[in-house]
Amino acid sequence: MKRDLSGKIMAKLIVGAAIVTAGVLGVSFYLSSSTIHSLLTENHELNKAIKNLTAEEQIGYATLQSQRRNEHGELESTIRFVQTAAGKPKEIVSEQLFTITGEVIHFDALIVKFSNDYVIDGKERALYLWRRIYGETISPSSGELIEIPNQAPERYHSITRSLRMKESDIFWEAIWNLANNPEQLSQYGITAVFGNAIYTKLQLGQITLFKISPTGQIYPEVLDTH
Repeated sequence: MKRDLSGKIMAKLIVGAAIVTAGVLGVSFYLSSSTIHSLLTENHELNKAIKNLTAEEQIGYATLQSQRRNEHGELESTIRFVQTAAGKPKEIVSEQLFTITGEVIHFDALIVKFSNDYVIDGKERALYLWRRIYGETISPSSGELIEIPNQAPERYHSITRSLRMKESDIFWEAIWNLANNPEQLSQYGITAVFGNAIYTKLQLGQITLFKISPTGQIYPEVLDTH
């Protein structure tokens, strides 16, 4: 009799634990989805920061610092990659050096568009998130990271500043995840598209500007400094 009673109690405990676990997982999923919803619909500071996004014409530039042959006879290019502040093309917010095999350099960016309902003058705006840099001899997935996925880019400090730390993590993770699901936030007027392949053969003494077309695509423009 005691064994039967113990077995029933144990079974009830197991079922109860399963129900609690399912409930916790369900609540966690609900909270994570409802939090990004509340940020995009109820956070006035975030909405204001997004509405104040300015139209941009240039978001950074790259220069070839040096080239040499490695021990395998492959040409290696050392690239100085600069990001400028949103709406302020003369203000540097990030500066990095990359050594890439090859002379044709590819730049991978994620473009996140906000509908005209989101911005102050009723015209579409976009965020430009640099992802990777790589040469022509390797696959994009093997490229070097420019920005760390899920983290806040320095050039959008005004948006990050409008959020508490936990909110910032939630917001930027949702934005970066648009690379995997471009329509995930479409109900809020936010979609993501990859820019066309941005690649160019860099030359010493030249500056390659990264410009923006009216449709939100990134393209290179070369300036000769000689």
